[in-house]
Amino acid sequence: MARKKQEVAAEVKTKKATISDFDVIIEPLITEKSMSASQEHNKFTFVVKSTANKTQIKNAIHKIYNVNVTAVNLVNVPAKVTTRGSRYKGTISGFKKAIVTVKDGETINLFAD
Repeated sequence: MARKKQEVAAEVKTKKATISDFDVIIEPLITEKSMSASQEHNKFTFVVKSTANKTQIKNAIHKIYNVNVTAVNLVNVPAKVTTRGSRYKGTISGFKKAIVTVKDGETINLFAD
């Protein structure tokens, strides 16, 4: 029993990114609009897990990219029905998008090697 408590205490003390942090952030969303927002206003856009909340996203971005997050805005992008010509119909699945504002002077390098 005491051994389990020590392991939990060791996990709490570390400030490194964990697997759950990488599960929250799916991928960066790179569009013309998001790139101009990142250059002008220090706002970066990410596709996130649909069950993630603002606090989880803020902590994950802080641990993964090592930047200070000042604000997180969430947008639920709805699914869309599309057609190709008149024969082929399909859907584009919806997703949750997070727009993360980073402290002035800091940046996230999305195109790192």
